[in-house]
Amino acid sequence: MAATPVDGIHDGRPGRRQLLRGLAGGVVAATALGLAGRSSARADVPPVRPHGGMPRPAVTGAFAGHEIRSLPITEQKAALTIDCGAGTQGAEAILRTLWARRVPATFFMTGRFAADNPALARHIADRYPVGNHSMTHPAFPHLTPEQRAEEVRAAADAIETAIGRPSEGLFRFPFGRATRECVREVNAAGYVAAHWKVDTQGWKGTVGGASTATVVDRTLHDLRPGAIVLMHLGATPEDHSAVDATALPDLIDAIRARDYGFTTLRGLLTAR
Repeated sequence: MAATPVDGIHDGRPGRRQLLRGLAGGVVAATALGLAGRSSARADVPPVRPHGGMPRPAVTGAFAGHEIRSLPITEQKAALTIDCGAGTQGAEAILRTLWARRVPATFFMTGRFAADNPALARHIADRYPVGNHSMTHPAFPHLTPEQRAEEVRAAADAIETAIGRPSEGLFRFPFGRATRECVREVNAAGYVAAHWKVDTQGWKGTVGGASTATVVDRTLHDLRPGAIVLMHLGATPEDHSAVDATALPDLIDAIRARDYGFTTLRGLLTAR
């Protein structure tokens, strides 16, 4: 796979607006976001169909038929990806860190997350690419093809309703679990299946032994050009720790100390 189409991507860098500092209790205040009057999107509002009702073109070529774990680049860049499917406990810290360090990232949202947190979802989408992470985060191999298709479609509708535009043509399977049939289905629906090279395992929480040190060590161990790094926005239910959010500043410093930069996954859409 050629490296040229996705080399040198910087499109995930923040814009020039001030970063929100009003995420009280994990809920974004629409007035603090500057989205008053725009944050009324709800799951029960009839959504606009993606692309005006037109289907996405199917994924073909090198990115079809399998999950992508690394970007096909030779430049020393890592792709931070942040899954949003549970709580919002780490949102304020993660967004503040990304903004302050000028680090691009890609977010994957469930439709339920977007519907429950429309102002936060739009705030994220104003600055970073947003991919589809299913509607309710089920294990796809346990579903019928019809149920899987509905999970993808419903999430696409909910995300678009929340953020005001279609998500990117990127899909991440819940729990990272998929069969070849699952991958073929999302490719046919127009999504590149984005997996990961590194799982920080911050989702385990402090109760599961996760810490800033383990997040950094796991990432550096498998750091390669184009490595996709999996992180999570929410907290661990057992102890309410948001280890990925806490570890993110040190992780960015450690990656940069290896002479690596950062990129988003938008290059997969260009190169496909």
